[in-house]
Amino acid sequence: MGRPAVVAVVAIVSAFLGGAGALLLGKATGWVEGETDTVVLSVVDGATPAAQENDAATAETGKPLSGNDFDPARIYRERAEGVVTVIALFGPHADTGGGGAAQGSGFVASADGYVLTNSHVITTAGEGAPNGSADAATTVYVEFRDGDRIRAKIVGWDVFDDVGVLRVDPKAHPLTTVPLGDSNEVVVGEPVAAIGSPFGQMSSLSVGVVAATERSIDSLTSQYSLVDAIQTDAPINRGNSGGPLLDARGRAIGVNAQIRSESGTAEGVGFAIPINSAVRSMEQLVKTGRVRYAWVGISTQTLTPGLARRFGFAAPRGAVVQSVVKGSPAEKAGFRAGSEEKEFSGVRLRVGGDLIVAIDGEDIADAEDVVRAVTNRLPGQRARFTVLRGPERRVIEVVLGERPANPPPTDR
Repeated sequence: MGRPAVVAVVAIVSAFLGGAGALLLGKATGWVEGETDTVVLSVVDGATPAAQENDAATAETGKPLSGNDFDPARIYRERAEGVVTVIALFGPHADTGGGGAAQGSGFVASADGYVLTNSHVITTAGEGAPNGSADAATTVYVEFRDGDRIRAKIVGWDVFDDVGVLRVDPKAHPLTTVPLGDSNEVVVGEPVAAIGSPFGQMSSLSVGVVAATERSIDSLTSQYSLVDAIQTDAPINRGNSGGPLLDARGRAIGVNAQIRSESGTAEGVGFAIPINSAVRSMEQLVKTGRVRYAWVGISTQTLTPGLARRFGFAAPRGAVVQSVVKGSPAEKAGFRAGSEEKEFSGVRLRVGGDLIVAIDGEDIADAEDVVRAVTNRLPGQRARFTVLRGPERRVIEVVLGERPANPPPTDR
């Protein structure tokens, strides 16, 4: 089902939970009798894990492969040792066999034992828990390519970007790190490889290309959208969640997170969390045990040239403010929401609101640009929004708030 045209500005989006995550453990992992096709999706910003003593989230990583040729066999040979299967046990499962169990993937992101995965692999987020709450797994193991399995500690999780961070003892097993790339440099059409444990099949490789970047997709684990997802046609199935999406040089450019599928299996539409977003989450989790996102308290809709001409906007592109949350930073700063709903070419738009065209001098072309710009800032920072109110250009300075766990109701 498609998402409504209105996009929440860092805080106000209703998302339909969906997609594919960690597969309940089957015989392949040795924990559960029989097989199941139940999908476990999870992540939450509930209990805050204790901050870690070590500040360095990425102390050391492996080196990128030389050359620019795409060689899947070489990528697998050099990177598979750094990809792990994540086994999460919930409730009394570890002691009695009761409770839930889930399996996903992950990869070693630093020499001091930090492992990136999805939050829905290691918590119950995404399973319809009330108020966005979720429970962490009681016991987590990571299994390496050689079959060795060791205990992992949950450092924390990010409910908004579906990122989970584990830590293992580097002395418990030799670690091979996966070098981290720059997701801002990813381009459509470049070849990619995914390594993970789909359907419990450990250390599996699939290849494809980047099908799109900056995709806005429903989150599996919160009521907010992910606006920077990397889309790929590389097969990503249940159990791949948390594994790396690798470029031609073997650098992780994303964390495989979900698929869009009618059959429950890969159909050429998979999505990964950009590695830059994942690293941002990891750094905060390692340092403080939680992740903070900036928040404005408005929803916006993309303005296209056709809509601009039809309704007389003073610029051809931007983000039109549709609603403002009562008591939010936006209301305090004086943002004006749309007052009259109109329709053109099948698109509904509330006109009369401020048109955002820049934030801190950075051009804003659509509603997703507003989300990206605010997400890259921290609560408490000041941001200068350039808006057009009718023909008048003005600058609105906002002290950014902290994104609430659930989108509050808006005040038109």
